[in-house]
Amino acid sequence: MKSLLHSLLFVLLSATGFAADPLAWTNPIIPQRADPHVTLHTDGWYYFTATAPEYDRIELRRARTLGELSTAEVKVVWRKHASGPMGAHIWAPEIHYIAGKWYLYFTAGRAENKWDIRLYVLENPSSNPLEGEWVEQGQIKVGWESFTLDATTFTCRGVQYLAWAQAAPPAKGTNIYLAKMDTPWSITGVPVAISKPEFPWERIGHFVNEGPAVLQKNGRVFMTYSASATDANYCLGLLSAKADADLLDPKSWAKSPDPVFKSDPGAKFVFEKVYD
Repeated sequence: MKSLLHSLLFVLLSATGFAADPLAWTNPIIPQRADPHVTLHTDGWYYFTATAPEYDRIELRRARTLGELSTAEVKVVWRKHASGPMGAHIWAPEIHYIAGKWYLYFTAGRAENKWDIRLYVLENPSSNPLEGEWVEQGQIKVGWESFTLDATTFTCRGVQYLAWAQAAPPAKGTNIYLAKMDTPWSITGVPVAISKPEFPWERIGHFVNEGPAVLQKNGRVFMTYSASATDANYCLGLLSAKADADLLDPKSWAKSPDPVFKSDPGAKFVFEKVYD
């Protein structure tokens, strides 16, 4: 899951859109959508996707400002299969633009076993991802057939990487893995675990490292991730590495010893309509 992480980033990004949008907008911008993912493309459009509450489809919408995503047209671009793989638990889609094409990365279970989840990819060559045809490129094979979720991709120094969460033997719980990509739907080489649930705050309820998200700034790569059970104990950890380091060497990554974002029982947050 990426609910806490992506909701937080989405709210923070919304603040930047607020200044550019003289119209009123509502927070949350889009209710009943978990695991939100938004990207500002070079064409000037914000593209948004998220987990639908029925877990049965992938939706896209776009707008010129973040605030206008609330009323933007919703396009269902793909639906789950009736049986077999990609038949249940359609989770945490992310939209990425790579080498002139659009890609949707998502997690899906089997219709016969919704928790037998893996990573899958859709591809669309259209300049507007709400148009054209989304083609299934199949499962991303990562080396183990086990509980796998929350794929994201990024480019550093000309190399495309895939990061994801997986329960891989002999791991207890889920770790964050990283690998180079040779195509937008496949990895090359041996994946490496760059983060495991080692601190007490990563092990409350469950041993969890999941939901990686990447930012690059000032010659460094930062990766946030979610830890512990998906309740009030869910929190954010932070990894960082030098951009010119070997990112596939776990020793290149430094982990914050404390969560960088966590619940505060004494705090209250009220969603309300905000005006310029």
